[in-house]
Amino acid sequence: MNAAFATDPTFRSLDGLGELLPRLARRWSDRVALVTHSRTLTYSDLDLESSRIASVLHARGIRPGDRVALYSQNRWEWLAAFHGVLKLGAVANPLNVMLTAEEVAYVLHDAGTKALLASGERLESLGDGLDVLPQLATVLSFDEKFGRAEAIVDVLAALPDTKFEVVAVDPDSLACIAYTSGTTGHPKGAMQSQRSLVLNYAYTATMHGRVAEDVVVTALPAPHVYGSVVIHSTFMAGGRVVLQERFDADDMLRAVESYGATMVEGVPAMFAMMLASPLLGDVDLSSLTRCTVGGQTIAESVIDEWERRTSVPLIEVWGMTELSGLGTTHAIHAPNVHGSIGVAYPGVEVRVADLEDEAIDCAQGERGQLMIRGPIVTMGYFNNPDATAEAITPDGWLRTGDVATHDGSGRFFVVDRLKELILTGGYNVYPSEIERVLMGHDSVALVGVARELNEVLGEVAHAYVVLAPGHHPDEGALLAYCREHLAAYKVPRAVHFVETLPTTSSGKLMRRKFSESVTS
Repeated sequence: MNAAFATDPTFRSLDGLGELLPRLARRWSDRVALVTHSRTLTYSDLDLESSRIASVLHARGIRPGDRVALYSQNRWEWLAAFHGVLKLGAVANPLNVMLTAEEVAYVLHDAGTKALLASGERLESLGDGLDVLPQLATVLSFDEKFGRAEAIVDVLAALPDTKFEVVAVDPDSLACIAYTSGTTGHPKGAMQSQRSLVLNYAYTATMHGRVAEDVVVTALPAPHVYGSVVIHSTFMAGGRVVLQERFDADDMLRAVESYGATMVEGVPAMFAMMLASPLLGDVDLSSLTRCTVGGQTIAESVIDEWERRTSVPLIEVWGMTELSGLGTTHAIHAPNVHGSIGVAYPGVEVRVADLEDEAIDCAQGERGQLMIRGPIVTMGYFNNPDATAEAITPDGWLRTGDVATHDGSGRFFVVDRLKELILTGGYNVYPSEIERVLMGHDSVALVGVARELNEVLGEVAHAYVVLAPGHHPDEGALLAYCREHLAAYKVPRAVHFVETLPTTSSGKLMRRKFSESVTS
């Protein structure tokens, strides 16, 4: 394997992520690092642009430890800004583009953010929400000047041409505060150390055998940990990232053919939609060598079909914001067991704990809570010691909230989220189990299952189905199919046919909003 960190001694002592681009630029100055809709950048280009942004922020008083927020869709400026922040020894605060103005204001206030770099589109969505944040001294727009935001292109044009020196950091210092989605209550800021980020990217590159010849197509949002891992593990190997601004199934397929992509990476819904695209049979996907999927449980039928259509493995990954990215996957040359999230990363411990007594390890095949410990685990939640204590045991085990099993050979299998469990008539029903079955029906392109209240049973499952091209609604056929493959109490009480399903910015299905997709 010719990944940079494996063959070049300069990559073996990477204390902080701010050092990464300068080292890559020295090794692969003219190699293309990033392709976006507006610009293609070499490693030297990206290094230079990030240093220019670091210089701007330094001139505006940003110092090591200060928090700087980034708020935009995927674009090269976002990545340049991210590395500019880290070169300063400051703390990056990536914002989910789906946050409301009120949520953004909360996050910026909670983190004590001193600077915000955002797209014009996102700044417009905030309205006057920034006016209540006196500590926010600097606002820069990736686009035109907007309100109190200066246009960064104008600021950079006036910048003296001086070389920027990366600030040295402690590997255990805070590098990033990534706020969770906050489905209930306020979002929580997971603190990610320099070490956890560097290790996660390096381990991912190693497990998936990334090399300098790789071309990776992704629409995963850069602010999301999965998106960040995909980008930076590819950079660590000297590969090329083709970054889509937003996910579109046809655009992704065309990009594979156009750029000769070796990898496509995304969440289950993305692969389901690409498989349902009429364009699938018309594009050349022969350049692919392996793909990865994560973010939610995936139906084995989707993995089987993608592998049949591409002749390459679709490797499951599993991770969390609280892990700076991924925690388990299959190594590229190991067996790719469908339905399994793989094995633990190097130096990381994973176990399945009894749901009633987490001190007890579950036996093989028994369902319990997935727990993880090691150097990639969050430093805790920013300004929230109570939430930290609730999530992490005194001896360092992170309670993931995922229900899982293990096979006794080091492989793990996620069943569902604890919070998404449906209690129907005293029985436990896992939405993902029903989804996996329904995805096996020819008429189903995409499906999501959510709970609905029921006066008799407490809660019941409802299925929301996006039909495959050429098929027509037939609730009876789908319910009959479920009865063939599921126990009676797991069969959905209703099937709703919808045009689309609501997703997060990273493409995960949002079960709590499924009912809103039903039209009368």
